[in-house]
Formats: sequence, C-alpha cells, structure tokens
Amino acid sequence: MLLRGSSFLIEARRARRAVPAFVAYNMEMVQGIVAAAEATGRPVILIAGSSAFGFAGLRTLADLALDVARESSAQVGVHLDHCRSVEEIETCLALGYSSVMFDGTNLSYEKNMSTTKSLVSAAHDVGAWVEAELVGISGDEDVSTDAVASSMTDPHLAREFALETGIDALSVAVGNVHGFTSEPPVIDFERLSEIGRSVQIPLVLHGASGLRDEVLGQCVGAGVSKVNVNAELRRAYLDALAAALIRNTASADLVSSLQSARESVTAAATRIIRLLDTPQEELVGP
Repeated sequence: MLLRGSSFLIEARRARRAVPAFVAYNMEMVQGIVAAAEATGRPVILIAGSSAFGFAGLRTLADLALDVARESSAQVGVHLDHCRSVEEIETCLALGYSSVMFDGTNLSYEKNMSTTKSLVSAAHDVGAWVEAELVGISGDEDVSTDAVASSMTDPHLAREFALETGIDALSVAVGNVHGFTSEPPVIDFERLSEIGRSVQIPLVLHGASGLRDEVLGQCVGAGVSKVNVNAELRRAYLDALAAALIRNTASADLVSSLQSARESVTAAATRIIRLLDTPQEELVGP
C-alpha cells in the first residue's frame, strides 16, 4: 500500500528509530526494495527521483514505483529526491507521489525559503509531505566519487527555515557525503545534536552508504528519522549481476542474472531496514 502522510517519521523520531529511503533505477531495484519491506513488515520509502529519470524516464519510473507500492502488502512511500524543478515536483505530486524533496541549495536563502514554502502548501493540498535542505551534500548521487564534506547546516538557520516554511523533514549536512569514500566520513555529532534540539521535525541523513553501522545508530539517536541509501544498493546489484553474467553469458540466461541482482538488493535492503529499526539511545551532544 502507498504510505501517505509523515506521521510514521514523527513516530520513528520519538522511538529513536529511522525509516530507510532506498533509491531505485529500474524494475529489479524497485521490486527488490519492496520485497525487503514485505519480508520485514516495516515501512520503507522508495525513491524514484530526478537523477534516475534521466536514465529511465519520469513517467516510466514513476508509474512503476507507484504501481508496485500500491500493490504491495507493505507500507511503501514513493519519494522524489533532490529535485530543483518546481515543474517536476508538480508533475510528481499530480501522479500521486507521497513525498517530494525540493533542493534549493543553489538559490539564495530567501529564495530557497519562499519557493519551499510555496511547494509545502501545494504538497499538503494533495496529502504529500515535503523535505528540504539548506546546505547541499557533497558528492555525486549516482556515482561514488570519494567526496569530501564541505559546508555544514547551521542549527539556528535550520530552526528558522523549518518554522517559516512548514516543511515536514529537513535534510542535514553534518559531515555526510554521497557515495562511498576511501576514508569514512566524520560526522559532527555536536552539530547534529544541536540541530535535533533546535528543529522539532524529523531530520534526514543523505549518504548513509559510507557510514559504519554504529555511526548510523548514533545519528538516529540524535534525531535522524529518515536515512537515504543509494550506493550500497547499487554495489549489491552490480556485484551480483557481474557474478551472474559470468555464470550465465554462455547460455544467454538474462532472467537468472537479473533475478540474482534483484535478490541481492533485497538482502542489502533487509539488513538496513533491521539496523535502522533498532531503537537507539538518545544522543544529546558531547
């Protein structure tokens, strides 16, 4: 079933748990992610977002994600991630997306705030919730580039921005980066804890694939209620597909190869769901 509303994120924050949001690029990844939600009985967010539209096409991927979510026995939200196009957001809201993220980090603070506020009103009118951010996360969303964190979210601006715009969730930059890195990113837990105390809405952590499990747990303890995962599922998919192609190329067995990749995505997603569903101790700073 399509998971509507943001109350599940609020409940996750209160329980010091987090809901994973998994990026999907094709049918096998969509199916693999939803299979993990069904196996665990836990809600997930399926990201069919802007970067993947360039490969799969907006309507093709959006319709696929929405159809699979609606037909599933699990609770599955469908989310538009890192979108800078108001038109694209409006299109996805019209299609039935349960949530959208406006990425206004290329705009001035004032323009980001005013545009986000307008989109919040439009999304709430159709029962969707909105994520936004003040500072961009370093790294490529689709390719691991050994990114280095740069700017950080200001706790005081975060509070002002959240109150003024009425957003439902805030993406934070606290040392996290997109993709895998040769050295694990260093999270500024003091800053994250301060943001968690200042902002009374669920926080979102992008770039979870490069973080150790215990670090993710500490982030959840500091108020992170939604965790975005992309690179870890891409690697699971590609590793399984590469191994399957060695076995199956001679017989041209495409189905078995794609099935192996899908099952690997399910296994990786299941591990993350269970990790994030474990209650964490509250982290209130050093």
